[in-house]
Amino acid sequence: MTDRLSGVLTFVQAAEAGGFALAAERLGLSRSAVGKSIARLEERLGTRLFQRTTRRQSLTEDGQVFYERCVRALAELEAAEAALDSGRRAPTGRLRVAASVLFGRHCAAPLLWELTRQHPGLELELCFSDRVVDLIEEGFDLAIRVAPLADHAGLTARRLGAQMMVVCASPRYVARHGRPKTLADLANHEAINYGRQGISKPWRFPDGQGGERVIPVQGSLRFDDLEAIADAAVQGAGLAWLPCWLVAARVHKGELVTLLETEGRHGNEIFAVWPQNKHLPSKVRAAIDILVARIPERLSSGENQGKGARRKPVRRKA
Repeated sequence: MTDRLSGVLTFVQAAEAGGFALAAERLGLSRSAVGKSIARLEERLGTRLFQRTTRRQSLTEDGQVFYERCVRALAELEAAEAALDSGRRAPTGRLRVAASVLFGRHCAAPLLWELTRQHPGLELELCFSDRVVDLIEEGFDLAIRVAPLADHAGLTARRLGAQMMVVCASPRYVARHGRPKTLADLANHEAINYGRQGISKPWRFPDGQGGERVIPVQGSLRFDDLEAIADAAVQGAGLAWLPCWLVAARVHKGELVTLLETEGRHGNEIFAVWPQNKHLPSKVRAAIDILVARIPERLSSGENQGKGARRKPVRRKA
């Protein structure tokens, strides 16, 4: 029975991946191992499941019928396991999470590492990527997204908070070029932009009426990494528009100062997203719970440090 199920899992992965090579990569097997597993399954069933060419493998008519029934059967097995798992006290097994590179590394990863320390039976696989992963296609249990959330069928989302953005610069830059007093003043300053493929991301601010204002800025520097922008700002290269949590430590050290705080701060919504499931596995529930409970404090900590940047240091008596 185990061999039969193994062959079915390999077959479903190959059908969904559109080829043996990608299926092998997802399963952690060699391409030849996937091919042999499929061949054994075809021999047992007495029919050809795939049409094979030099470039890809596509399902035959029998293969399509078998695939649809296998998917339903595996869904029932998964639901049965999840129903049992939801009653366990301690989450166990492998938890695959996708998160954007910087937010994932700075804010999400420490919490998920803490979760594995609380539950030794939990195995964490954390993927850092700024692209929007396909949770179902790529086999992720959970994703953390910092962006407007599109309506995706088959997914469930939980809001974790808002990532507030702030304009900042080094004290040296402010001393040389002055402090912008209004958003319109930004046009007269050198900006360090975030962008990819020659396109800069616009700076957006609340308009006070529930909408937002897009402010054009000029600058000779453009990076596709927020950490590099923060480092350049510390060196006095110009104004930067960055998440509060990213600049908080630099503001606390006096390397950066926050600007235009009275104009309001734009916030990007942050969500935990996972595939819809009638019975949520305990490992996914535990991860969602710690993110919901702890991400807001990390976001507010960044805001508070930014707001306190102009306060004079308190001198302690010896």
